[in-house]
Amino acid sequence: MSLWFKRKEKGIQTSTEQKKDTPKGLWYKSPTGKIVESDELAKNFYVSPEDDYHVRIGSKEYLEILFDDNTFKELDAKLTSKDPLKFVDTKKYSDRLKAAQKKTGLKDAVKTAVGKSLGKDLVVACMDFSFIGGSMGSVVGEKIARAIDYSIKNKIPFVMISKSGGARMMEAALSLMQLAKTSAKLAQLAEIKVPYISLCTDPTTGGTTASYAMLGDINISEPGALIGFAGPRVVKEATGKELPEGFQTAEFVLEHGFLDFITHRKELKTKINLYIDLIENNPIRK
Repeated sequence: MSLWFKRKEKGIQTSTEQKKDTPKGLWYKSPTGKIVESDELAKNFYVSPEDDYHVRIGSKEYLEILFDDNTFKELDAKLTSKDPLKFVDTKKYSDRLKAAQKKTGLKDAVKTAVGKSLGKDLVVACMDFSFIGGSMGSVVGEKIARAIDYSIKNKIPFVMISKSGGARMMEAALSLMQLAKTSAKLAQLAEIKVPYISLCTDPTTGGTTASYAMLGDINISEPGALIGFAGPRVVKEATGKELPEGFQTAEFVLEHGFLDFITHRKELKTKINLYIDLIENNPIRK
């Protein structure tokens, strides 16, 4: 009796034309070990359905979530960074910029746009961590300032989505100046009573936290996001104390009064527009 599982002929008989490649990025594994199909993850707003882990996403995905039919006009799309200090660390800053642009397809670490969200105009500035750690340089500050100017001129609510490691060291003091510039623009926005909603995502740290990320009329975050100024290791070394469990998570920051709400990603569009309607005393949109 011949056994069905024994190969009668040696070698693989499938022709090259019939062989199928396994698609790259077919699966995603969350930090808790849960595995989910990439397509399913995208349909679920890039949130792992089993453990509710919010996967880091970029401006492309956030704009798709917030704008109706993913339709919007990008603002200042061609603005790019220079290298005024001729900065060099392990490589030239100019080379680092070119590499980041080639790798990500982005011009810099923030994208700004205007479009309809639940039928009403909205200006959104969204940071990209994939571009040099979402670091805040002169272009990031200038694009955010111009987006706020657009909101001021047209009296359109402004949303800032922060995701950043902080100020960009390769631009030194020029980078730190963006904290003051963006904060001053937000003060002008507040003067004319146009709503500003700040969304902190994972991670929101450094100069970003010290400026526009914490200046919203309403400050919100996604679950589990890291939010702080200095990192936990630096804080621990500076204070010489053991840090509490969950230190600098969105939940910890909410409990200590630095956030107003934690909002699940699938509810972002609805909640942001709800807050805007409440601030403007308008009928609630569904």
